Amino acid sequence: MTTAASRATPAATPAGRPPRVSPARPLPGLALCAVAVALALLVNHVAPVMSPLLVAILLGAILANAVPLPATLAPGLAVAAKPLLRAGIVLLGLQVVLGQILGLGWGMIAVVVAVVGLGIASTLGYGRLLGVPAGLTLLVACGFSICGAAAVAAVDGVVDADEEDVATAVALVVVCGTVMIPVVPLLVGALGLSPYAGGLWAGGSIHEVAQVVAAGGALGGGALAAAVVVKLTRVLMLAPVMAAISWRRRRALAADVSAVGSGGGRLPPLVPAFVLGFVAMVVVRSVLPLPAPVLDGARLLQTMLLTAAMFALGCGVRLALVRQVGARPFVLAALSTVTVALVCLAGVTLTT
Repeated sequence: MTTAASRATPAATPAGRPPRVSPARPLPGLALCAVAVALALLVNHVAPVMSPLLVAILLGAILANAVPLPATLAPGLAVAAKPLLRAGIVLLGLQVVLGQILGLGWGMIAVVVAVVGLGIASTLGYGRLLGVPAGLTLLVACGFSICGAAAVAAVDGVVDADEEDVATAVALVVVCGTVMIPVVPLLVGALGLSPYAGGLWAGGSIHEVAQVVAAGGALGGGALAAAVVVKLTRVLMLAPVMAAISWRRRRALAADVSAVGSGGGRLPPLVPAFVLGFVAMVVVRSVLPLPAPVLDGARLLQTMLLTAAMFALGCGVRLALVRQVGARPFVLAALSTVTVALVCLAGVTLTT
């Protein structure tokens, strides 16, 4: 059968050698990501409550739905969505200080573990009941229970999820996490929680680090510091969860290879390299007295890398796709959000 691709393939060279295929050039897509990063950082500078990561996701979604993106942008967007994002996740480890996490006390650390564990388990159960595809359910479960879009992309790096599922999960993180920014402070006041307890709840229940910062800042007092430390404790859970998912995938692939009687299948690593890098940065940050300029530079670079990745992921959010998936993923996202928030609230109430 003659395809369009085969018709476009040039003939062999006179010497009989196959034609040279031009490699994909990532520069146009990366240049667009750089412009988006600059705009997102500018918006964040003017309005600090607007996280550059969230601004980048919105910019990508608006652009992708307003105009058809040229195919020449795809290689650069792919680089931003995976290699650059993984590098950003590695640098994210420099924000996590084990001493600060231990300072929360074992009770609150147990609450964070419960939030992540019960959040993932319950969301997987909701997904099965609702008939949401397993891949999308796993992305939502980890994104909503750990650290938002970065966790969604990390799972994608382990299981190679469907591109449409990744875009849908990122869109759900943006919608639900943004709704939580004003809702949590309002509920903290209605429930009579102290600013510190409110900060613990915000850090344990809101999806993105930037969303947690916005909600914690609105609570005032010592809420922001408490919220950030609890959220970074959830971020630390990224390493064991990704290792567990990778281990399960290895077992599934090994079983498939055994079933078909072929030994040629290549299994994924037990722990992805970017997860090992993240853990290494946590150790470095926790044991070495890194100077402030190094930490500030690493934080800026991490923000830029993750912002570029969020823009690339945002470019995959299509309104037609959101309409196509129907209401069930939104119901799943709402149930997951409420479950994580209730588990954390119960834990905070018991430990404070």
